[in-house]
Amino acid sequence: MAETHTPRTHTTHSFTSAVFPLETMEVPGGTETILRGGRHLFPLLPRALEGVRRVAVLGWGPQGRAQARNLRDSLTGTGIEVVVGLRPGSASAADARAHGFTEENGTLGDWLAVAATADLVLALIADAALATHHRALFAALRPGATLGLSHGFLLGHLTATGGDFPPGHPVVAVCPKGMGDSVRRLYEQGAHINGAGINASFAVHADPDGRATDRSLAWSVALGSPCTFRTTLENEYRSDTVGERGILLGAVHGLVEALYRHFLLGGDDPVTAYERSCANVTGPIARTISRDGLRAVRDGLGPAGREAFDRAYRAAHGPARDLIAEIYDEVADGNELRGVVLAERRLAERPLPPIGGSPMWAVGDRARAGRGAGEPPVDPLTAGVFVATMTAQVDEFAERGHPWSEIVNESVIEAVDSLLPSMHARDVAYMVDNCSRTARLGARRWGPRFQAACEQLVLPALGRGDAPGPDDPAAAFARHPVHEALAAAARLRPSVDIAVS
Repeated sequence: MAETHTPRTHTTHSFTSAVFPLETMEVPGGTETILRGGRHLFPLLPRALEGVRRVAVLGWGPQGRAQARNLRDSLTGTGIEVVVGLRPGSASAADARAHGFTEENGTLGDWLAVAATADLVLALIADAALATHHRALFAALRPGATLGLSHGFLLGHLTATGGDFPPGHPVVAVCPKGMGDSVRRLYEQGAHINGAGINASFAVHADPDGRATDRSLAWSVALGSPCTFRTTLENEYRSDTVGERGILLGAVHGLVEALYRHFLLGGDDPVTAYERSCANVTGPIARTISRDGLRAVRDGLGPAGREAFDRAYRAAHGPARDLIAEIYDEVADGNELRGVVLAERRLAERPLPPIGGSPMWAVGDRARAGRGAGEPPVDPLTAGVFVATMTAQVDEFAERGHPWSEIVNESVIEAVDSLLPSMHARDVAYMVDNCSRTARLGARRWGPRFQAACEQLVLPALGRGDAPGPDDPAAAFARHPVHEALAAAARLRPSVDIAVS
């Protein structure tokens, strides 16, 4: 299997706007249209949202909590009201009230009642819950109201069950490429550094009134997205769902568990083994990629380190690519989505226990407590395995025809600019146990598969010292087109470190 690919051309790469100034981004094999965000665009929001007087945010999970607050702040003074809708008895109501969304001021209410009064309805409740209750939501929509999603999961469910979105309604998506906490934290940093934020993709699935693109772009700008790129709802849920099970969460979980055990068996004490595996990925490796790109991880090593990186990359790329391809097939076929919907019923009675009970995670608190001002060096073995897995996901998405903007955001930028910094502060196990149920279920299913592949295939290959073959993935890494795509993406926003409390 070839190690580098150029995505097939899709018409979704280009779009036009009657309101916002667009730019063209050079990517391997062509160009893509993007919208560079920033607070200087906020005065254009009322024009782009013409006809929208009320925005309903349904749900107060990580995305709902962040998006409702960002939208309210961005739309202050425009006359466009942001309201929150929650299901009866929601445990999140108290927190929504604490952030100013209350029944008394008319900005908090029952989710279906709120949806019935809004011109733009953002359905940000949990994926499985939305799949279960979507008919009630569709029936509540006022004529011509726009339905907005931040994940294409519902499309996958409707496709699998023979359903469809209600006719006559624009259906759009704006999907931040980061967790809700990052969406809010970087938005707040954007008040001091214009353009700080989390990138987002957008999709227009139905556009009966011809205004869906600008409405979507306005939503993304109001969230603080520094770069908005176009995709399709189908591409979005496939890349997002695969990414959660792959390099964004599931693969990280499995790989660092395997590497931790490997370093322990090699004679390291537990804290050192933790720092060389988990803390290395979430700390210096992630920061190097965020700041200088994937190639910089290898370039920053000495000659012996580069040789060790290449051996690890060579051993890890093939097994990782096979796993990512298997995950993609499971998502595309609907198996992963069906599993999430089925789990909703089961977990209502028996919630998932936390994964943080393995010996590795008990070491995390000690390791974090002992961190000094300096940063440990990049471990070449860990770096080679992790970067190979990340690049394998890039290659699979390229082979499946995703645009480069989506590929680098779902496989690299979201990891190093959103998820990994939070894992560094709180641990990978914490992230798995506190992410969305869709991501949590996927990480728990596929993390052990990555761990097994690392223990059974990757590390034994390192021990054998296999010579590189004619299609050496480590040699191909230096000329991989992802470096060009990442460099183009890096020019679209200022360098801002996420503040993680």
